[in-house]
Amino acid sequence: MELQVPPKKAPFLKKWVKYTLGFTALVFLLPLFSRLTHMDFNDHGKLAVVEVRGVITDSEDVVRQLSGYRQDDKILGIILRIDSPGGAVAPSQEIYSEILKIRASSKPVYASMGNMAASGGYYIASATDRIFANPGSVTGSIGVIMAFSNIEGLIDKIGVRPEVIKSGEFKDAGSPTRAMTEKERKYLQHVVDDVHSQFIDAVAESRDLPLNEVTKIADGRIFTGRQALDLKLVDELGGLELVIEQLAIRAGIEGKPKIIQEEEKVSLTDFLLGSWSPTRSLQSVTSPAFTPSLQFLWNLN
Repeated sequence: MELQVPPKKAPFLKKWVKYTLGFTALVFLLPLFSRLTHMDFNDHGKLAVVEVRGVITDSEDVVRQLSGYRQDDKILGIILRIDSPGGAVAPSQEIYSEILKIRASSKPVYASMGNMAASGGYYIASATDRIFANPGSVTGSIGVIMAFSNIEGLIDKIGVRPEVIKSGEFKDAGSPTRAMTEKERKYLQHVVDDVHSQFIDAVAESRDLPLNEVTKIADGRIFTGRQALDLKLVDELGGLELVIEQLAIRAGIEGKPKIIQEEEKVSLTDFLLGSWSPTRSLQSVTSPAFTPSLQFLWNLN
């Protein structure tokens, strides 16, 4: 009986199998290696910066950022960088409330004042754990303003006679087509006074200051950062780099923290027309208004 020995595999077949397996392994391992080399090993040493620039006319974007960073466990602290003369009351209060939620979550939030953090700008800063200002920063202006325009004389010149049908005595209070009555003036003053007291209460509570001390300086006057420090409206003098350094220590970050900050979105139309500006809304708010609104605003007129 003839014994048959199976033929040996051809050398080229062995090499082909070897190279194929090696290439397959390389294809799978390369992406993993790439991810490892680009991995952020400082993933838990992050601070977020949220900017409030120009007149505060809306709170949606700022609140969205603050809320997102509050819920992100990788963000260990938040800096509110303010360069604003203030703005509308309700948006300022919404930002203030979101900052209080951050503090309640035990995540530190610091305010860094740029050139200006007045009125509504100070209102939102007061909600933070600690406020830093430059010696020459403009701040304070704890007050409320409601501006009206009276174009009655102009209407008389062009021969227009407005007719108004209203459901109540005060429905057209502040109308630009006629002079304000004394009764309307007192009514609107009560509205402004109520919002002003809300401002004073918020500052006294968040800054842990006696109500009477805040009331004494809550007449709309502005202060430099150095003056505000003496009045206990701010905690320390220094710029953004000092704030980052101090907040990193508070958050327990060793070494230099990684700063997370959203880029400001500018529409192509605004860019091409050259109409974009960080304080673009400033002119519309400080110009004579036909639709008045309550403002935590340092009046630049």
